[in-house]
Amino acid sequence: MANATIHVDVVSAEESIYSGEAEFVVLPGEAGELGVYPRHTPLITRIKPGAVRITPAGGGEEQLIFVAGGILEVQPKLITVLADTAIRGADLDEAKANEALKRAEEARRQAKDKQEIATVEGELAMLAAQLAAIRKLRKKA
Repeated sequence: MANATIHVDVVSAEESIYSGEAEFVVLPGEAGELGVYPRHTPLITRIKPGAVRITPAGGGEEQLIFVAGGILEVQPKLITVLADTAIRGADLDEAKANEALKRAEEARRQAKDKQEIATVEGELAMLAAQLAAIRKLRKKA
């Protein structure tokens, strides 16, 4: 299995975020963190907001991409991440995320019905995951 790689495509509705060969990928699966190596058993699952970490083929710096949820499809030679929203790690802005978190917390305090509360809580969870991804990226820098 030496030098085995798997092709990874991470796409959002707006654009292709990443396409390349990898040795290992870690994603925030619905039931917990998933690690995927080449020749993985086929799998389709939902992913939660969080960081997709890609170890590129041949070494190099780990790629971090924040996803706000979506679908993961794994085939033995291909991983496809169809993300609701995807942001490259280098493009994440901690100040903007903190500001959005404060606005969402205020909206949560003012929410009146269950639907509004659920919507705001979903946004809060996504923003918390985004901030965690930013902090993880900053530690490596």
